[in-house]
Amino acid sequence: MAKMIDQPPQRLAAPLTGRVRKRPATGAAKERIPTLSWHGRPAHESAAIASETRASRPCHESRETTSKRTIGPPRANLNRTSRQTPAQLRELQRLALDIIRNPLSRAGNTQSRWHDGRPMSQVIADFIKPNDRLTSFERLEIYNKQYWYRLLDCLWDDYPGLRAILGDKKFHALRLAYLQRYPSRSFTLRNLGSRLVEFLQEEPRYAAPHQAICLDMARFEWAQVVAFDEAAKAPLTVDELLGKTPEKLRMALQPHVTLLEMGYPLDDFVIALKKRDAALRSEASNAVEADRKESRPRRSRLPVPGKVFLAVHRYNNSLYYKRLEP
Repeated sequence: MAKMIDQPPQRLAAPLTGRVRKRPATGAAKERIPTLSWHGRPAHESAAIASETRASRPCHESRETTSKRTIGPPRANLNRTSRQTPAQLRELQRLALDIIRNPLSRAGNTQSRWHDGRPMSQVIADFIKPNDRLTSFERLEIYNKQYWYRLLDCLWDDYPGLRAILGDKKFHALRLAYLQRYPSRSFTLRNLGSRLVEFLQEEPRYAAPHQAICLDMARFEWAQVVAFDEAAKAPLTVDELLGKTPEKLRMALQPHVTLLEMGYPLDDFVIALKKRDAALRSEASNAVEADRKESRPRRSRLPVPGKVFLAVHRYNNSLYYKRLEP
């Protein structure tokens, strides 16, 4: 594999959180996940919702796709002392998974009815017991909400530039529609946005009237995810080339390197957003919540179109953007 970088690049690609984005070392301290409201803004959830932690965002999800098939209550009687058969247990697990992965209502709650029209509370009560504080419905709703908040939070973190272009409301509508079309099918949330560019091409209305710049930004921000997590192979050395037949050589870029041709200077745009975000957090660090809402910043001014060739890559475990000559 050819080595992409011969010397340290000059443009540090820190994310909008204001800190250098470094790959976590093995055994690194876990980071608490910020909880978002259903409408995309930070919010304090019910105390019943358990807080979670992550270190490089692992998520052991089922590889089964979200389904709208009608699944009734498990045939097994859960109150019986006899053991369930593997088939009955599998049916129970699939029902619970389908309800947890079922999209929330417009108000951000578990849907009131199941796919076949039955009340959701009745479906859940058939296999979840209540306790002295929560009904059966409320107990499973905790997991349904946390599942969706976790997915929404990851897209919020991975696509700050796209969010800045669209605004919070339109970005929220985009991620809801995207997740319903392309639900998570991987064991890791790293892959969650892998088909966002494809979705924007299929559904341009979610990026209107800025589809061109939104497509560029989605490609750019996905390239940063790839650079952050993708493998780095041993670089090719001069000694390894000695005595080789040039016509038979096959070389490639490092897997974490993405080359982009964009119609906008989005590297400058994202770096400016990061600096503005850091300044706003510093100013608001001691402010009360009401003051922060009143001083909500306006949407960023979009950059002027201009052809840019960019390499997005990793160097010494940090992300960088490097301008290239055409």
